Amino acid sequence: MVTTHGVKLGAKAARLLARLGGTGIRSGLTEQELTGIEARFGFAFADDHRAFLAVGLPTGGGWPDWRHGRAAQLRSWLDRPVEDVIFAVVEADFWHPSWGTRPARRTDAVARARAHLASVPQLVPVYFHRYLPAGRATFAHPVLSIRGADIISYGYDLIDYVRGEFGGPQGRNDEERQVVDATAAFWADYLSWSNQEGQEDHARSDGP
Repeated sequence: MVTTHGVKLGAKAARLLARLGGTGIRSGLTEQELTGIEARFGFAFADDHRAFLAVGLPTGGGWPDWRHGRAAQLRSWLDRPVEDVIFAVVEADFWHPSWGTRPARRTDAVARARAHLASVPQLVPVYFHRYLPAGRATFAHPVLSIRGADIISYGYDLIDYVRGEFGGPQGRNDEERQVVDATAAFWADYLSWSNQEGQEDHARSDGP
C-alpha cells in the first residue's frame, strides 16, 4: 500500500524542483505508465520517488527518460550500482563480511559477489549517478551518489537532495522532517566501507 507521507514528500520535492527551474519538466507519469515501468524492469518505485515522477517528469541529459528512453539504456542505468560494486571488488578489494571467505581467484570472487548482489535492494536512478532504493510502501531513503568504488549520501531524503543539487533554500523545520530511519540493506554497509576507505586514503596522504 502506498504511504500518504511518502506521496506528500515526493510531490513536494517535485514542486520544489519545478520552482527552482533549470530543468525541463513534462507531464507526470500516469499510474499506467508507472506500473508498466515497474513490470518491465522488475522493481517497484519507492513511494516518494513514484509521487515525484507522477507530479512531473524531469527531462534533460541527466534524467532517466522513463517515458521514451531506450530499454537497454535504462537497464544499464539500473545495473550500474551493482557493476560499480563489482568494480570495487576487483580494483579496491571490497568484500562484504556476509559473503564468507573471499575466493583467491579474482574470477571466482566476482562470480560469488554477483550471486550475493542478485538479492540486494534495487537502486533506481534519480539523476545522473544519484539513486534511491526501490520498494513500495517505503520512503524517505537517503539519495545515494555512486561512482565506481565511491558512494556518498547526497541528501537525507528527496526534498533535501533537490535543495542541495539544484540550489534550493537550505534547512528544514521539525514539522517538515519525517522521522524515518529508512535505508537499504547492504548499501548502508557499502556506504560505511566507502567512507572508511576515503578516510584511510586521506590519512595516508597526510602522513610523512
